[in-house]
Order: sequence, then C-alpha cells, then structure tokens
Amino acid sequence: MLAAPGTETPPELTPPRWRARVGWVGQVLSWLVILAVGALLAVAVVVPRIVGATPYTILTGSMRPGLPPGTLVVARPVDVDRIGVGDVITYQLRSGEPTVVTHRVIAQGLDGLGQPIFRTRGDANPSPDQAWVKPVQVKGRLWYAVPRLGRLTLLIGNGQRQIATLLVGGGLAAYAAYMFIGAARDRRKGPGTAGQQAGRQQVSP
Repeated sequence: MLAAPGTETPPELTPPRWRARVGWVGQVLSWLVILAVGALLAVAVVVPRIVGATPYTILTGSMRPGLPPGTLVVARPVDVDRIGVGDVITYQLRSGEPTVVTHRVIAQGLDGLGQPIFRTRGDANPSPDQAWVKPVQVKGRLWYAVPRLGRLTLLIGNGQRQIATLLVGGGLAAYAAYMFIGAARDRRKGPGTAGQQAGRQQVSP
C-alpha cells in the first residue's frame, strides 16, 4: 500500500546530494575547458585574422628572456614611420622570401634615397644583426606574445590551421549546445518528477 501522509521517504530512496554536486562541478569544468580552448583559438588564429596581423613562432633563443623559443608572437602591420628604437619587429631576411626574424630595433637611419632603415639585434645577442632592415622587409611590429602557444601552432602547421580551427570550433559549439539542452531538460523536469518517482517506489504489495 501507499505510505501514510506525513511519513518520510526512506533515506535509501532519496536522490544522493553528492551526485547533483558532482554533476554541477562537471558542468563548470566543462565550460571552463570550452572557454579556455576558445580563448586559445581566438588568440592564435581569430584575432590576428580579423585585424590583418600574422602569428609567428619563436624558434631560437635570440630574444630571451622576454621571448623564449616556443613563444607565439603576433606582428601587426604598421607604418614604418611609427617604428622606433626599442620596438620589436618581424622582418624578412631577404625581401620576398618566407624566412623571417623577430628582433628589437636598436638604431634607425636613412638610406641613400632618404628611406628609413633599421638596425636590429636579438635581446640575447651580444652584437647587432649584420644588415640594416629596409621598409619593404618589415612584416609588422610586435602586437602581443603568448609563451609556449607557438609550439602548438607548429604541430598543427599553417596549411592545417584553418581546418583545425573549424573542426575544434564546431566541436566546441556542438558540445556547448548539448550541455545547454541537457541543463534545460533537467530544469523542466523539476522536483515534481522526482516526487512522483519516490511515491511509486513506496508502493508495497
């Protein structure tokens, strides 16, 4: 028969509180992971693409201690007239070739045509770079840098970076939607469903 009014549900039939707490903690951790991965994608790919900047990875120790190997640096194009001593720039070793260097400007001057030129040096190097840098070689001035993130971009590679971004972004969006729908479904159930289940469990032959 049904339990008499006013009687308490046996403890073993009450949904354990620790399960609800574990579920809540799991949801919080999941959202933190989603936000962290989304932030990394934004810093490494999305933000540079929006503003026309370019991400690079520091491969050598010439810019220690500020920019050690593995650091992701984002260079943003600027007018060469805005580049001065103390700025960190990324430039091509030879104009039109893909190899670039990220070093600090230690002096500036003018060439025979009156065009600005720059003398650079790595922070960890005892002597300046041999050749002056011409404006046509400059890819941009350092905008921001993220330690260690460059190692991840090296593993992905330039050709696969866009595909990886789309896949990871789509997966995170799908997972976030799944978590949101699950939370909304649990709220719709409400305490009444649990009470009905408990009442049915109290029926005895």
